Amino acid sequence: MYLNYLANVGRYIPELLLVVLMVGLILIEATYSNDEKNKKYIFIATCIGLVATLAALIANFSAKGEAIFSNSMIIDPFSTVMKMIMVIGTFGAFYLSSFSKDIYESLKTEFIILAVGVLIGGMILASANNMLMIYLGIETLSILSYVMASLKKNDERSSEAGLKYALYGGVSSGIALFGLSHMFGVLGTIQFAGMAEMITKLDKAQIMILMPSFILFFVGIGYKIASVPFHMWAPDVYEGSPTPVTTFFAVVPKLAGISALVRVTMIFFTVQSPLRVGWIGLMMVMAALTMTVGNVSAINQKSVKRMLAYSSISHAGIMMAGLVLINQIGVRAVVFYGITYVFMTLVAFYITSIVQDKYGNDHFDRFQGLAYRYPFMAVMMTVTMFSLIGLPPLAGFVAKWNIINALLSSRYYSLAIILVLNSAVSAFYYLKIVRLMTLKTQESNETIEGFGFLNQLVVVALTAPVFVLGIFWESVMGLAEGAKIFIK
Repeated sequence: MYLNYLANVGRYIPELLLVVLMVGLILIEATYSNDEKNKKYIFIATCIGLVATLAALIANFSAKGEAIFSNSMIIDPFSTVMKMIMVIGTFGAFYLSSFSKDIYESLKTEFIILAVGVLIGGMILASANNMLMIYLGIETLSILSYVMASLKKNDERSSEAGLKYALYGGVSSGIALFGLSHMFGVLGTIQFAGMAEMITKLDKAQIMILMPSFILFFVGIGYKIASVPFHMWAPDVYEGSPTPVTTFFAVVPKLAGISALVRVTMIFFTVQSPLRVGWIGLMMVMAALTMTVGNVSAINQKSVKRMLAYSSISHAGIMMAGLVLINQIGVRAVVFYGITYVFMTLVAFYITSIVQDKYGNDHFDRFQGLAYRYPFMAVMMTVTMFSLIGLPPLAGFVAKWNIINALLSSRYYSLAIILVLNSAVSAFYYLKIVRLMTLKTQESNETIEGFGFLNQLVVVALTAPVFVLGIFWESVMGLAEGAKIFIK
C-alpha cells in the first residue's frame, strides 16, 4: 500500500511543486526586511515555480489517464489541460500584480502566496474523483479567495467584496455539503464510479429522492463559476477587489469549477443514467439564463471591471451550453473555449488595470481617445473586444462556433439560437469601449506610465494567441480533442 502511494506521487508532481513554491515564498517573505530590497527573489522564485509546474503538466499530458491515491484523484489529459490553463492565468495575474498600483506594495507577496494556494485548490478540483475531494477543492479554493478579495484593507469596497464573497461562499458550500451528504446516505459511497453504478440500480422513488441532492450539489459549483442565480456576488466582488485579484478570479476559480462540472456530468449522466434527462434540462435552463442575465446586465454598466464581471458570467453560460451534449465533442468545445477565454480575459484586464492606475477609476470614459495616444494598445483592446463578441477570424469566433456547431449537430436548436442572440447583445457593450477609444476625443495628453515598452510587449504577446487560435485553430483543437476524461 505504501509503495503504491509512493508510485502515485510521481503523477502528482505539479501539485507538489506548487506546495513547495507556496512554502518557499512564505519562508522568503519572512527573511527580508521592510525596505523590499530582496523582493526580486520573490519574483524569481514565483517564475521558476510556475514554469516548473507548467513543464510538469506538459510532461503529464502524454501519459495515460490514471486513478491515484485510492481512486480519490484522477490524472488524465482533460484535468492536465485545464490545470495548464489555470497556471497560465495565475502567471498572468502575478505579472499584473508586479506593477499594478491597485495592490499595496507591502501586500504583493501575500497576493502571490494566496494565489498559489487557490491554484492548488483549483487543481484538486480539476482532478477530484470523489465527493470528499470535490468539497476539499472547493473549500481550499474559496477560503483563500475570501482573503484575496479584501486585500486592500483600507478600502471599503475591497472589505465589502471580501465580506460578500465569504457570506455567499459559506452559504453555498453549506448547501452543497448537505447535498453531498444526502447522496452518500442514498448511495452508500463517495467514489464517483461507485455512485454512478449505484444510480443505475435505483428505483423511481429513490431517483426522486436523489435528484434534489444533485441540484444542491450544483449550488456549490454554480457559485464558483458565477452561474445564475448564484452570480450575485460576482459584480460587487470583481469591482471591489484589486484588479490583479479580479483578473485571477475571472480565470482560475471559474475554470476550476467548470472542470469539476464537466467531470461530474460525464461520469454521472451517461446514456444509462436515469438522471440524464433531468440534468440536461437543468443545464439547458441554467446555461440560457446565465448567458442572458450576464449580457443584459452588462449593458448599462459604467465600470469596465463590473462590465467584465457580467461578461465572465455570460461566458460561463456559454461553456455550460457545451455540457448539454454529455459527450467528448462537448468536452472538446469547452476545453477549446477555456483556452481562448484565458487570453482574452488577461488582455482586457491588463489594459483596464493600467488605465485605472493612471486615473484612479475604471469608468468607460477613461478610455476616450486611447487610439490617438496609444494606438497599439487600442488595437489590442479592439481585437480582444471583437474576439469576445465572436467575430471572425478571431479565436472567440472559433470557440463559440464549436459550441454552436455541437449544439446544432445534436439538435439543441433553441439553445444554439439563444447563444447567437446573446452574442449579438454582447456586441453593444463590447463595442462601446471600441467607440470611445476611436471616435471620441482624448481627455488629456498625459502619459500613462503603465504603457511602457515591456508592458506593451506583454499585452501584444497575450493578444497574439487570439489571432493564432482563430486562424490556426485545428492544431489547438487537436490538443482539445486529446483532453479525454478517464473514468474509474
